[in-house]
Amino acid sequence: MDVLGMYPIFYVPNIGSAWVMGIIGVIHVVASHTSVGAAFLFALLETKAYQENKPELLQFIKRYGVFLLVFSYIIGSITGPGIWYAITVASPRGVSGLIHNFVWVWAAEWVFFTVEVIGVYALVYLIGKIDALSHLKLTWSFALASWGTMLLIVGILSFMMWPGYESWFQTGSTNDAFYNLNFFAHLGLRTGSMLVIASVVGLVVASGLKEQELRISVVRLLAPIGLGAGLFTVMMFLYYLQTLPSNAHTMLRVHLLPMYEKQMIAIFIFTSLYLIFAWFYPLRLGSAFAILMLMLVSILGVWPEERMRESMRKPFVVGQYIYGNQVIARDVLGKGVKGEVDAIASKGLLQLHPFIPGRLRQITANNRLEVGQLLAKIACSNCHALEPGAPLRNIPDKLHRATDEDLIAAFLQGPLKHGTQPYMPRIDLPEPEIRAVAYYFATVNSGKDVEQMINQQRASSGITAGE
Repeated sequence: MDVLGMYPIFYVPNIGSAWVMGIIGVIHVVASHTSVGAAFLFALLETKAYQENKPELLQFIKRYGVFLLVFSYIIGSITGPGIWYAITVASPRGVSGLIHNFVWVWAAEWVFFTVEVIGVYALVYLIGKIDALSHLKLTWSFALASWGTMLLIVGILSFMMWPGYESWFQTGSTNDAFYNLNFFAHLGLRTGSMLVIASVVGLVVASGLKEQELRISVVRLLAPIGLGAGLFTVMMFLYYLQTLPSNAHTMLRVHLLPMYEKQMIAIFIFTSLYLIFAWFYPLRLGSAFAILMLMLVSILGVWPEERMRESMRKPFVVGQYIYGNQVIARDVLGKGVKGEVDAIASKGLLQLHPFIPGRLRQITANNRLEVGQLLAKIACSNCHALEPGAPLRNIPDKLHRATDEDLIAAFLQGPLKHGTQPYMPRIDLPEPEIRAVAYYFATVNSGKDVEQMINQQRASSGITAGE
């Protein structure tokens, strides 16, 4: 193995690549979950309107539909490609692994998505222009297409957690990847949460209805759906926890639950009380209060769930065979994929990574700091920030701002070298590279201006900007 199939490093100082993906992803999840959940609410409301001859419900559906077009489909259409751009530059090998497993699944998802987008426009603009039964059929087609997009994406997201079965590593089969151990629990969790979000968004629209009887009817239909979906979500979350790999349980117990457990319980109770209040007092539901509750549920509810799901995969980014730092962790016979950790331990990243500048492939006294910074970005920056005090699990704080190079090197040669930290990748580097990384972090922790020092070293060596 003369060279690894690695890509240039994408790193945003202080924020890190993971926060870029996370921020875009949370916005997208709120928009997409609202659209899928609203699709089923439309179908239920229109069925009720058709069966009970209540055409006034169609007014709400049209109003909600216009809101959905702006809130979900415009925001979702912007953030969806944004996620693709972000993950492609931040985790190119992870994206490649997913495409090689799920290219036809994604193709099918786009078919459903096309039906969904056309369906929501047709649903809104054909109300009152075609017969009621035909419009009802259109609405249910839209709902099923919306849920179909989520079902297919959940299969891919669940595989990112882990296949769950050893068979996929032997066969490389799309079926073994898609119908993984985590799939059904994750699908139920997403389905429940989408109905909760859609109900809360629906209450925003309902709060603006002037007709009192219509407002009471709509609110008292939405609130029980949200309550029931919330209880179902909790049950599926407990089931979901039983389908996670051991590294995810360790991450939950050590880091995530102490941080988010109380918040998640609080938001469940708070949302339930809000929906109960809305059911009992639909006419007291003001637009400002409904919008505030939507923001609270979206931020305090969706962010912890997404942050936990992303963090629980660590140290892997895909299928428990690609580390977060893009290194292939193990062989996958069914795909002809070979593990790279041992090769890196033997030859080093400086010799195997194709995007190392030629002048940095050999460590010298003049470039040791720059080499250490580059290696830290390659090995660590996909999950960690490199600056002290940065919000994304910054390494200087994790090292307790230690300035002892030997102490830092001992950590790198201990738990990381042997892979004994369950939520950290095995990073086994040759001794000179370990010392360069340790020197870099010792310098950062000492409070010195690393960038200025690197620029001075480059200037003293006659290296111009961009080399």
